[in-house]
Amino acid sequence: MCGIIGYVGTENASRRLIEGLKILEYRGYDSSGICLLSRGEISIIRAVGRVENLENKVTDKDESFCGIGHTRWATHGSVSEENAHPHRVGRVTLVHNGIIENYLELRTRLEGEGYSFKSQTDTEVACALFDKYYVENVHPCVAIYRAVREIRGSYAFGIMFDGYEGRIFGLRHRSPLLVGLGSDGLYLSSDITALLPFTKTYSLIEEAEVVELREKEAIFYTHDGICDPVWQEATLNYDQAQKGGFSHFMLKEINEQSESVRKTIIPRISGGLPDFSHDGISRDIFQGIKQIHIVGCGSAYNVGCMGARLIEEYSRISASAFVASEYRYSPPANMQSTLVIAISQSGETADTLASVRYAKLCGCRVVSIINARETSLARESDKVIYTYAGPEIAVATTKGFATQLSILYLLSVYLGIFTSKLDTEVAKLKVDELDSSVRLIEGRLKDLGQIEELASLIYRKESCFFIGRSLDYFMCQEGALKLKEISYIHAQAYQAGELKHGTISLIEEGTPVISLMGEVRLLDKTLSNVKETKSRGAFTISLVPKNEKSPQECGDFVITLMGNSLIEYLFDELLCLQMLAYKVALLRGCDIDKPRNLAKSVTVE
Repeated sequence: MCGIIGYVGTENASRRLIEGLKILEYRGYDSSGICLLSRGEISIIRAVGRVENLENKVTDKDESFCGIGHTRWATHGSVSEENAHPHRVGRVTLVHNGIIENYLELRTRLEGEGYSFKSQTDTEVACALFDKYYVENVHPCVAIYRAVREIRGSYAFGIMFDGYEGRIFGLRHRSPLLVGLGSDGLYLSSDITALLPFTKTYSLIEEAEVVELREKEAIFYTHDGICDPVWQEATLNYDQAQKGGFSHFMLKEINEQSESVRKTIIPRISGGLPDFSHDGISRDIFQGIKQIHIVGCGSAYNVGCMGARLIEEYSRISASAFVASEYRYSPPANMQSTLVIAISQSGETADTLASVRYAKLCGCRVVSIINARETSLARESDKVIYTYAGPEIAVATTKGFATQLSILYLLSVYLGIFTSKLDTEVAKLKVDELDSSVRLIEGRLKDLGQIEELASLIYRKESCFFIGRSLDYFMCQEGALKLKEISYIHAQAYQAGELKHGTISLIEEGTPVISLMGEVRLLDKTLSNVKETKSRGAFTISLVPKNEKSPQECGDFVITLMGNSLIEYLFDELLCLQMLAYKVALLRGCDIDKPRNLAKSVTVE
């Protein structure tokens, strides 16, 4: 959500900024802008819509060697050029990610001191506050530290001060920001992927640090003076963040799932059993644990629900999943002896971070499942289990979910052994079933004829229901989320047994009802619910394991699930629902990788 790019060096800044902003598009945004310093003059160029609209406004005369850029996702104020970043007040120009919680209080006070505002944003208020403290003979760092003492909220700033031409200042609080060291200059970015075309050498900006970027050096300040940066080499490649011949990032990432899951599970299996020593996790962290809380948002919450159910079933440890945005506002009464598992693809999800901070205050141990290294969530957790999904650019997560599910499955088996509720032979069998799921993913991707046919039958519908029981219900939640977020079809998941308690009144003639039946022990019950919807005119679609029922019994359109075990069925369901959402969105002409109103990494609460 929102993105920052800055550059000072020897090359054309506008080209560097535009290229960086194009990479940041995946995070979600509705406007963009750049600020350029050219021949001692500041110019600000902004546009609503795609970055290409901004690019069309940039001309050769805008050549510069220093500038900052931003993709904005509207929070305070509507989508407009006036509200787009960068903002300029007095002698200060800046871009901002995050939320200034007390901006109204600050705005009122600053208006009383003579400032006027052109936008409705909290960012312009912060800009004015920096300007207030940036007075004659005051270094920008001093002005920055004085201003942020009055700011409540989260932020990452890229700032240019008049009088310090050819320099960019950056700082952050609960929002990511890092510096890239290139052969042609220095870069500032909220996301490492935006640096990859230019450099792989980077340094994280820590809380309470201010960085000053010049053409050939980066100076890091703290309250106590100058400190030495820690330079690291990114493990990602620029090519990994490209489409690689696929028409959409989402399609590419769906096809990468088997390899991503394989990379994720191989280091965590030893002697046929789960082993998390690769992550520095031993049995000690689970000693004395009486309950497990899993927190996440969106797809991370959906997979957390599945993980909680698996952990309880295999280990008999009490486990519950919580929506991260609600966790700290209505926490369980007893937080003692609790392990918190936080799930976030980006490692920067604001509500998940806030949940982890709350859990730490309550004395809980925290293990996080993250895809991205060097993130806020990684730094604030006791232990981290990294998924090796590689860059996920499409807003709708696919391989991120698949790798998270594989980790939670292995962890549930590990805990089953830990509590002696699973013997080693049963545990090995379950690990083998997970390994088989990897091959199953590859098999489904070669057999998409039915998915394409189904998409052609339902893409004109405006409402669709998903039903299932137990783990199938949680997979329904993910399937419904995928369909509505990229195709804009209203889609809702329901526990199959709850239909008769009101929801069935929504069924009309031809309404698609997609039922998942991978939970074989509950198949007959789910099938009876399918027939209830059929009798009310629904177009019934069922995903059923082979040899369990004849197709004629199961619905109007039947997809046979591959595999022979529950985890294999779940992965096949996942692939089918992901591809169905993709194919439907394609037929509807939707912007699949950048669905409207959505952001990849939600860094505000």
